[in-house]
Amino acid sequence: MARLRARRGMTQQVFASRVGRSKSWVDKVERGLRPLDRISVIEEVAGALGVTPEVLLGRESRRVGPVTGIAGAVERVRAALARYHSPAPGDPDWRPPLTLDELDRQVTYAWTAYRHAHHPQVLRTLPDLLAHAHDLAAPTGSARAADLLVRAYRLAAQTLVKLGEADLAWLAADRAMATAAGDPRRTAVAAIPLTQALRALNRGRLAMTAATTAVRQLAPHHDGPPDRLALAGTLLVEAALAAATYTDHAAARSLLAHAAQLADAHGERPDHDGHDIGYGPTVVDLARVLVAADLGDANEALTLHIRATNGEAWRRLPAEHRAAHLIDMARIQRDAGNPRAAGRALVTADRIAPAETRIRPAARTVLTAVLRDGPTAADVTRLAVAVGLTRQ
Repeated sequence: MARLRARRGMTQQVFASRVGRSKSWVDKVERGLRPLDRISVIEEVAGALGVTPEVLLGRESRRVGPVTGIAGAVERVRAALARYHSPAPGDPDWRPPLTLDELDRQVTYAWTAYRHAHHPQVLRTLPDLLAHAHDLAAPTGSARAADLLVRAYRLAAQTLVKLGEADLAWLAADRAMATAAGDPRRTAVAAIPLTQALRALNRGRLAMTAATTAVRQLAPHHDGPPDRLALAGTLLVEAALAAATYTDHAAARSLLAHAAQLADAHGERPDHDGHDIGYGPTVVDLARVLVAADLGDANEALTLHIRATNGEAWRRLPAEHRAAHLIDMARIQRDAGNPRAAGRALVTADRIAPAETRIRPAARTVLTAVLRDGPTAADVTRLAVAVGLTRQ
């Protein structure tokens, strides 16, 4: 329990509040002074950690589902990130290098899979992708190779954040920042996952500083190129989300207002440019929902959500973005005392992007809470069975 909690960036106090226990209770369990000997408590703890009870108990799960193989895939990504050298011909792990065009196609393919929320596929691709990008960028020193390596590191970091691997995501994002080497555009791209990783580690102030510093270096103008507007706007949204985590109302709303100005200048473009970024007013509106919720105004969040998702621009967003937002909405609905609406949001998210719902600890945590609130609708129960959160 201690290892899983730490890997998800939760303090004992935060975890205690999620399972409805005291910090002292958590500390005693983790030190072996108090046993977990009731199945209901084990299921509750496992749900808060985003794993099945079998994982918490150290047993191999008999269920076969979307989470199968995820832990092993994450470990292979970890090994790829821990690799500091480029093998020479004759070394056991040497492989023929890719051309820049071949690497570009592979990175673009992986990002396409990410936007469709094919996360297991992305995880399978990442180890070789990171190795190829590193091997090509290290000896050549070309700007294009550096761009591709930053894109690969960013993809790794954002995927790992989704899986609750905040520490490993921070490592990938830090590698991206080092590769950017002060170039304003590359630094802006790298700062996006860095901000997300820091936010997942409950380092909101550092996250906001990282994002706003990158924006200043980018120096966007309302009549600037669309890719620069999208980068700056995305960073401002990330900064606002970070400010909301430590309830800085003024900063969060000011940053969102600036992001909205850039979004209006950029236009509604859910398609992605060379920086793998889709941006526009709807993206900012969805961020307003999360900021309102984090600042304690659930009613405003619900009103903004209805407005933001009631149009063609919402339907044109990538499946990953829509499903991720609905998972956040499920948490907001449940916290607002409406578990039925939370269940509906999760079911809708699962229809849009099953992997987003079924492998993310955040989704499993909310679903566990909805089940605990019970009774649940039939489609919510079916989702729980598919995820592996109920006895069969």
